[in-house]
Amino acid sequence: MPSIDVYEAMRTLRAVRRLRPDAIPDDVLERVLEAATWAPTGGNQQPWRIVLARAAGVKQRLGELYAESWRRFSAVYEERIARLPAEQQAAQRKMVAAGDYLAAHFHVAPVVAVFCFSPKMMAITDAKLARVSVVGGASVYPAVQNFLLACRAEGLGCVLTTLLCEHEPVVRELLAIPEPWGTAAAMPFGYPVLRGHGPIRRRSVTELVYDDRFGEAHTRGAE
Repeated sequence: MPSIDVYEAMRTLRAVRRLRPDAIPDDVLERVLEAATWAPTGGNQQPWRIVLARAAGVKQRLGELYAESWRRFSAVYEERIARLPAEQQAAQRKMVAAGDYLAAHFHVAPVVAVFCFSPKMMAITDAKLARVSVVGGASVYPAVQNFLLACRAEGLGCVLTTLLCEHEPVVRELLAIPEPWGTAAAMPFGYPVLRGHGPIRRRSVTELVYDDRFGEAHTRGAE
């Protein structure tokens, strides 16, 4: 069984969108799936399930739906890129190009993992607030992250996508997902075409963490 330091896995977990069609060995696949089951959930209910899309026709249809949404999304993103300083545009256009590749080759991945959830099994404590509800995701996306980290450990490329959620009625019919289950994410995964995972760019702790009050600068080592 492969082993990687957890901090190394987290700081090198890239969105890998260029994947080969090569089959994933059964033992590797089972380890990745088991890793997802270890994630914490509210009341240990595990209100999520994974549908593994493997059939060529199913992946082809998922890819068509994904590409439809990606075309709209990328057009908006291109407009935003055009307003960025010139020195920032190249990196953003590279990311869009990778997204274009995924949209054209979504079906090439040997497996697409579609994460589903049941709201009936969740304590959604923010459901009545006057904003978008997010609490339910706390019992789904930790499993998604475990899945991604396990892919990283196994040398599998992977990418978290949610555009197929726009097509949930069609996806539910395609994958025979019953009521009241919904879709939370779809992740094509497989061995990477290029080098796959590597160093990532993220904002620093000082930009994202505050002390005591929102907006109050975080001081390292403060008591």
